[in-house]
Amino acid sequence: MRHSNTTSPKVNAGSMADIAFLLLIFFLVTTTITTDAGISRKLPKDCPPGIDCTNTIHERNILRVILNNEQGILVDEKQILITELKDYAKAFIDNNGDASCLYCKGNKDLKSSDNPQKAVISLQTSRETNYELFINVQDELTKAYYELRTSYAKSKFNKSIDLLTNDEMNEIKKAYPFIISEANTK
Repeated sequence: MRHSNTTSPKVNAGSMADIAFLLLIFFLVTTTITTDAGISRKLPKDCPPGIDCTNTIHERNILRVILNNEQGILVDEKQILITELKDYAKAFIDNNGDASCLYCKGNKDLKSSDNPQKAVISLQTSRETNYELFINVQDELTKAYYELRTSYAKSKFNKSIDLLTNDEMNEIKKAYPFIISEANTK
């Protein structure tokens, strides 16, 4: 009689670890990990102890932008569209108290700051404000400052803002400081 060996075929598992390791390296090398850049803002310096750092700002120099629960934009208690915000901000910042400013477009109701160095934009949001709306408002305010700085660079230095030296750029930032105060409404 014949004895039958009923042994099952075996798989050599010695190279499985090598294959898994190679796959791991392949996915690590080929995968790109995206990182959000965020909004670039410079925070104010800490107030030294024993010094009163509170600053009284005249109401005339504050432009209040409120993003309400219904995703509306209120500028000094008047509802506007997102497309109008940049012009409102430019008019407020750059009209030096003159209601017949270049950016006002005939709207004499616009409040005006004393000058660009004193202009503060107060951005207030509610807890229900849509994140996309918040970012779009930030973008419009940034565009307003960028356009003002660009026109100042053209008139002062007769150059594009991209071609300015560091000293010239610092002078433009001093002439048009980016001052936005952010807070949540109650």
